[in-house]
Amino acid sequence: MLVLGFAASLTASIAAQTNNPEDRPRYSVKKTVAVTPKVREDAPSTTETRKTTTANLPSALAIETQFHDQMLAALESHVGASYHFDTTGPNTFDCSGLVWRAFQDVGIDFQRGPARSYWATFEAPAKGDEFKFGNMVFFSGLKHVGIVVDEKGFYHSARHGGVMYSPFNDYWLSRIDGFRRVPLNGVQRMSPEKRLVKPTAIVPIADDLNPR
Repeated sequence: MLVLGFAASLTASIAAQTNNPEDRPRYSVKKTVAVTPKVREDAPSTTETRKTTTANLPSALAIETQFHDQMLAALESHVGASYHFDTTGPNTFDCSGLVWRAFQDVGIDFQRGPARSYWATFEAPAKGDEFKFGNMVFFSGLKHVGIVVDEKGFYHSARHGGVMYSPFNDYWLSRIDGFRRVPLNGVQRMSPEKRLVKPTAIVPIADDLNPR
């Protein structure tokens, strides 16, 4: 008789609750336990499959990897810069200005605007991918925006403290409006010499009124 073993693996899943007075989805991170059967000893080896998969990595995965490395470096390079309304760097940023500049730094171009304009421009990520690296995360009635690192935290430019990394604690989770994903293949990629072009004028809309 074949004896099956089971291995427990912890996975992170995102739960949204909508029973709050402001009718805003309330996000939290919880752990669930998934049980999967142990692979039989006589199962086919995965070595050849792994080699084949590696050899045929889709270009989308390569783009995602490059985007992750470059975006993280760009965000970290701006940490410590001061907050100032309607600025896009290099020494001061408002929240939407930091988001715009970070994407410019990695060669992804879109119209500079307030947080709510990004919300209107891009689509929501797939269910379960809300806390995927590089997503825009919006707070406090679309008045504040940052860039997700993972389910643990995000980068943003706050009125008090400037550009920083903040954890998704109760304060921030209770204020999340939602997320947006910038399509890495669906936007213009600028050459390095064009990345520092001054953004076109925008109609000032007060971002970052409530966040810290």
